[in-house]
Amino acid sequence: MKQQSIDSIENTVNAIAEKYPLATTPEEIVPSLLAHFNSMDVDVMLDFYEQDAVLVDAQGVPQRGREQIRKELLKYYSVQLPMHIIARHIFVAGDTASLVLDWNIAGQAPDGTPVHMVATSNDIARKGPDGLWRYIIDNPFGTQVRSLY
Repeated sequence: MKQQSIDSIENTVNAIAEKYPLATTPEEIVPSLLAHFNSMDVDVMLDFYEQDAVLVDAQGVPQRGREQIRKELLKYYSVQLPMHIIARHIFVAGDTASLVLDWNIAGQAPDGTPVHMVATSNDIARKGPDGLWRYIIDNPFGTQVRSLY
């Protein structure tokens, strides 16, 4: 019984990985990000992050680790609208990529509230030992001026 349950979980994980593949090249990072985010599934999106990743919230506070990132992502998913991205810059040095992305989420939330979130991110991705690129720092409001003190 346990083996059947483990096999079922592995099949589900493999199916998700096929539907939402991680990038194998820096050029694939943005399409992978969009596929993961627009899945509207927080667990699928969490696969886009390394285990010790950081997501910086709108106030500039780092949210560390999967559970804090999950809570922050659920705020974005509450509006149930897709993200659109234009890549401004992607710079690569070895196994690290710096991404500056113009993004927006716009439309009408399920409760009828108009939504218009627009920002420029400053993100860092890293190529893992498995050859796949994942976010280590997600800073969606990265170019926003914040107080230094």
